[in-house]
Amino acid sequence: MDRRWRVGLGLMAMFGAASAGEVREGMKAPAFEARDQHEALVRLADFQGKSAVVLYFYPKDDTPGCTAEACSLRDGFKAIQAAGAVVLGVSADTTQSHKAFAEKFHLPFSILADPDRRIIETYGVKMPLLGMAKRITVLIDRQGIVRKVITDVRTKDHDQQVLALLKTLS
Repeated sequence: MDRRWRVGLGLMAMFGAASAGEVREGMKAPAFEARDQHEALVRLADFQGKSAVVLYFYPKDDTPGCTAEACSLRDGFKAIQAAGAVVLGVSADTTQSHKAFAEKFHLPFSILADPDRRIIETYGVKMPLLGMAKRITVLIDRQGIVRKVITDVRTKDHDQQVLALLKTLS
């Protein structure tokens, strides 16, 4: 086999392979807890029976794609709330980084710090080698069941993507 072909296959496997802990639609969402940008402890269990959860994973604070995605969710935040959901962002950045990011872009939702990558690994969204989260959104219903895993995130209109799917959950 040609060496370039083997390298290409290796890169595809490295960036595209499903992780062992990858969440799937229909399964119970794995429990988690983490501190947000205000140092508040946020648990998935806090929302059970109360609201759906838009759990969005992203690679890094204050980068172009991650900023576009966060601002889209910010712009659609009231409509997402009206649809009965909360928004929680997750990346491996620190609470301090999240705080600066949230303040700079006026983000009205919690961004969870996962520097040890426990949530990222549990949900199977860790990029091999880089250790950052892949850009994936998980929609969890009020009963804690994963209803949708969005892997084709459209950063500039992610709020509309999420809203359309939330309407199908009701």
